[in-house]
Formats: sequence, C-alpha cells, structure tokens
Amino acid sequence: MYNFFKKKDKSEIENPLVKIAALLVHVARIDENYTKKEKEIVRKAMIELSSKNEKIEEILSKAEEIEKNSNQILDFTKEVKNMKEDSKIKIVEILWNIIYSDGNPDMYENSIMRRLTGLLYLDPKIVGDIKEKTINNLK
Repeated sequence: MYNFFKKKDKSEIENPLVKIAALLVHVARIDENYTKKEKEIVRKAMIELSSKNEKIEEILSKAEEIEKNSNQILDFTKEVKNMKEDSKIKIVEILWNIIYSDGNPDMYENSIMRRLTGLLYLDPKIVGDIKEKTINNLK
C-alpha cells in the first residue's frame, strides 16, 4: 500500500537528470516493451549528459521508479523545455534512437514524439529532420 503522506527525498525529485532520464524511460516504455537495448541507450545518454561524479545507476533506478509511479509526462518535460535549443535537440536525438532501436516504431511512439514536439516548444520540421537523420544512420 502506498503512503500518500510519506515525504519524498527532495534531491531525488528535483534532480534534473532524474527527470530527463524518466522522460527517456517513459518513451522507451510507451510500447510496453522496455528492452535491454533501450535501457542501454538511456544509460549511455545519462553518462553523456551528466557530470563525471554522478551515480548513473542510481539516477536510472530513481528515474524508472518515478516514471512507473507517474501518470503524466509534464513533470519530466519541464526540465527539457527550459534547456537551450541545442540541448533539446540532443534529447530528441536520444528519443528517436530509443524509438528506432527495435527498428519498428509503433503508433504510440510516433504519437508521443508529436506530443513532445509541442511540449518542448520545438519546430516540427527540426524534429522530423532529426528523425530522418536517425533512420539514415541505422541503414
């Protein structure tokens, strides 16, 4: 049973990397098939986005737990939305890599990317160009 009055560790909730990782995990899980390959893409992304002293496995574990217990992505997107455009583009590249890691994106994955394009205030053409680049890199 969940304790609604239990206080959460603020550092866990407020860590931007945890929220970004939760967004990546959410997209990876959207098709209900969170594969080892997707998890590895998320892990590598967190290594790339973090400073050297971050505990990546701990961040991933917290992100997976937070994402599992969340019913919306708005809290996860706030962190990315406030980033510079080049950082947002990097996140979108990671998201497309997650989606295309199994070679076959489904309607839920495409739908979440359309939604994220709006939530992150990105030009749909830029997101589409990143998608094409991802597809071409897989060939």
